[in-house]
Amino acid sequence: MIRSKILNKTNIVNHGFFNRNNGFSKGIYKSLNCGKGSRDSKKNINKNLHYVRQKILSKKNNISFLHQIHSSKYFFIKKFNKKKIFGDALITNVKNLPIAILTADCVPILILDKRKKVIAAVHAGWRGAFKEIAIKVLKKLIRLGSNKNDIIAVVGPSIGQKNYEIGKEFKDKFIKKSKKNSRFFKFNQKRIYFDLGKFIYFQLNSFGISKIDVIRKDTFDKKNNFFSARRSLKNNEPDYGRNISVIMLK
Repeated sequence: MIRSKILNKTNIVNHGFFNRNNGFSKGIYKSLNCGKGSRDSKKNINKNLHYVRQKILSKKNNISFLHQIHSSKYFFIKKFNKKKIFGDALITNVKNLPIAILTADCVPILILDKRKKVIAAVHAGWRGAFKEIAIKVLKKLIRLGSNKNDIIAVVGPSIGQKNYEIGKEFKDKFIKKSKKNSRFFKFNQKRIYFDLGKFIYFQLNSFGISKIDVIRKDTFDKKNNFFSARRSLKNNEPDYGRNISVIMLK
């Protein structure tokens, strides 16, 4: 589990970006797979989620998730959500209510307003980032009374640029949106590579968020021991596990 030093210093939240260590799943899901959408044993997934709850000291509530759809939809919740909700970000101001998102190369973003004591967990793949999901969540926080100077955003582990090869149509889509987006692409022997984490960092910074922590861990790189959809596809594996990123107000 990786924690943000900036969030730790606030002493307001418990949180963590978990890799695949210290779980109960076997085979390609070894071992801390938290993705209920995977074909892993539900019994093992539930045991993995119980371990995560213990690590973030959640004794009162289960962890709230979304059915993630690579959108810009977010939900403000006041209690554990039993029903399946479709979107890519959760917001709450309730203590001891852990919220989480799942990733396997996409960017997890954890957000805290330390003055208003509001938190958010955001799933940002390239589609969600293109649709500015993180910015829409921040705008919601501001409508709730937040000030940009009080907000901390943590950009979690995701696929690194050197391993994120994309096509010309992908690049053209981003350049059409803004010519400034050319800075997030690198060319090597006619191949194009995209820096998703950097793109999201600049989104947050351009919006006026100055307190940004970036966890520089490439999920594709096997040595970092994260689940990676791209690496699993490269290895011809039939499925892949999901990493969990979770935050909870104390």
